[in-house]
Amino acid sequence: MHTPFLRLILTGTTALAPALALAKPPAVVTDIPAVQALAQQVMGDLGQPGVLMDQGGDPHHYQLRPSQAASLQDADLLVWIGPELTPWLTRSADSLGPDRSLPLLAQSGTHLRSYAGNGDEDHDHAEGDGHDHDHDGTDPHAWLDPQNGVTWLNALAGALAQRDPENAATYQANAAKGVAQIEALDATLKAELAPVQGKPFVVFHDAYGYFTAHFGLPPAVAVSLGDASTPSAARLSQIRAQIHDSGAVCAFPERNHDARLLEAVTEGSNLRPGAALDPEGTAAERGAGLYAAILQGLATTLVDCLSQG
Repeated sequence: MHTPFLRLILTGTTALAPALALAKPPAVVTDIPAVQALAQQVMGDLGQPGVLMDQGGDPHHYQLRPSQAASLQDADLLVWIGPELTPWLTRSADSLGPDRSLPLLAQSGTHLRSYAGNGDEDHDHAEGDGHDHDHDGTDPHAWLDPQNGVTWLNALAGALAQRDPENAATYQANAAKGVAQIEALDATLKAELAPVQGKPFVVFHDAYGYFTAHFGLPPAVAVSLGDASTPSAARLSQIRAQIHDSGAVCAFPERNHDARLLEAVTEGSNLRPGAALDPEGTAAERGAGLYAAILQGLATTLVDCLSQG
């Protein structure tokens, strides 16, 4: 039998339970592993954001499973690159509404670049532009510019703090720590890539413009367009001529894409074969460290081939 004092404690604890449940951090869902990594850095020990894209998935052509679509409806916040990369998420984002959706390309301060002119025109924008399969509009692979990673960490901290004021200081502190880590990595990668800045190279698809522009590398010659679609015969002929004229020294396949197309285009050339690039981090361990692993992996793979000879 409980004493009156113990009954009072138990009653008070029960009464507090709903209030404690309301104080839980927001349930966050992300589109691709790179975005999940940034969200995990900001949330820290307070929660674990989910990621929709399966290991080895292609963000351009992914399809949500019914169970994933259902879990999205329970999310407090969807953090995604935007419809320019994952048009298959547009309907779900619209149904969640602007209060529960954070498209990163639309965040103020994000550095955006256009596919036009072989992807070497850049601009800053506060809102995402349209992207279609004619290779026009905004290049959505913006996470490959580390300065966008910095911008997005701060945007995530603000969005989470707004929804969970009780933990606002933790979100801000975690974001500041993440920013410092990205800035240190940025300086390291600039030093590593400096010796190969003048060496052109060939890639499977047009996903590396942010990376090459940020680190002062020549724009990569891409076999496939930005949505990783299969190029036409005319496109392949054009690419062969472009490779010949570019003076490229290495050709890099890409994880989760058939290397035979790249091999066919570069057959008979003097290009050195490089290891597979992984701009989406499909082979890296998921978690807070994946974003840095993507950037470091690209730099290491490029340097390993381009620095030869």
